[in-house]
Order: sequence, then C-alpha cells, then structure tokens
Amino acid sequence: MLARPDIYRCVECGLPYRAEGFCHYEGLLENGPAYWSDRGILCSPQCSLAHHRRRVAEGTLGDHPAPDPFEIVMQKGR
Repeated sequence: MLARPDIYRCVECGLPYRAEGFCHYEGLLENGPAYWSDRGILCSPQCSLAHHRRRVAEGTLGDHPAPDPFEIVMQKGR
C-alpha cells in the first residue's frame, strides 16, 4: 500500500496532519484536528495561541468561529 501525501498541514508551523505530535480531537485521527481557524488547521495549543496572537496583531481576527474544515470537505465530496 502506498502512503498518500498529506494535503493538510498546520498553518503556523507546517507540521503534516498525520505526523506524531499533531493534536487530534479526543486524540483520534479520524475525529479530525483539535484546533483550526478560517485559514486552516493548527497542530497544537502552542500553534493555536501563536496563530491567535498573530491575527490580533495583524487585525485579521475573525468575528465568529470558523467551520470545521473536515466537515466542509466531506460535504463537498457528496
């Protein structure tokens, strides 16, 4: 079986979605990422906080929660 390339990466540090150390919801890969924003997924609480701070400094912080990026992909695939 060939390993498929990972199209998802942390928007802060670039860590691939399936890499060791990437935080998944409830610790399960199939549940999706534990953290995300309207710009993509985040691998850890540290990257989530760094992303938030950067967005505040840029003045680009969203005014509402971003939708789960994996639910959007699944809906498009139907």
